[in-house]
Amino acid sequence: MSEEKQFFVPPGGPPRVSAPSPEIYAAMGDENIFAMLADFYQQLEASSIRGMFPRDMERASRKSAAFFVGLLGGPPLYHQKYGSPMMRARHMPFPIDEAARQVWLDCFEAVLADAPEKYSFPPEHLPQFRQFLVAFSGWMVNKA
Repeated sequence: MSEEKQFFVPPGGPPRVSAPSPEIYAAMGDENIFAMLADFYQQLEASSIRGMFPRDMERASRKSAAFFVGLLGGPPLYHQKYGSPMMRARHMPFPIDEAARQVWLDCFEAVLADAPEKYSFPPEHLPQFRQFLVAFSGWMVNKA
């Protein structure tokens, strides 16, 4: 008898939140988004969820930055290089529970704290971007 693997599905299904404003990309550009994600991955590298990430964190940060460039209103770099994001499916191999999600959010929050000064992140768009991250990360949870 084969054991079927059961995945946790977050209540409410996929996130129902607006995509971040394209004005974010207009203000930041590729260079600042890549720098912000590099700093985010440095936070992740020092975190308790480090084991969920590949050995080459610099490469992982660039891949993630390509996703965020498109998400924030820039060219679809991730799609061009890696295909459709299908983020929930791509995260399924990793057991992500609520505690791991909170660590991920805390790492992002540490980077966003000085994002307007450091990366030209438009401060007026930070609240909505944070809402997006909360909803998006909730959909990545796959373990109760």
